[in-house]
Amino acid sequence: MKHSKASRLAVATLGLVLMAPWFANAQPVDENPSALAMIGDLVIARPLLVVATAAGAAAFLVSLPFTATGGNMDQAADTLMAGPAQAAFVRCLGCRSSGRRQAVSD
Repeated sequence: MKHSKASRLAVATLGLVLMAPWFANAQPVDENPSALAMIGDLVIARPLLVVATAAGAAAFLVSLPFTATGGNMDQAADTLMAGPAQAAFVRCLGCRSSGRRQAVSD
């Protein structure tokens, strides 16, 4: 079955909209990653985490009838989509823990 680009875009947009509350609740982190850690994160970790987020969203959609019936839809969404998404999009470059980097005061 061939899916159009518009339906793929709609599913991706829906996934991002559903994950928006998790992005807003990111905790601040206090780390000073090295340049090598930042490069490794940018080149290796982030692309893998984006793929994991997409695969988790697909798995969540497939499991949705079962998780909704079982009453653990929130837990499945946290595990399959929010965790990888926070690590991919709401984590300072090179940091090991998820969250936004605190602004440095002068």
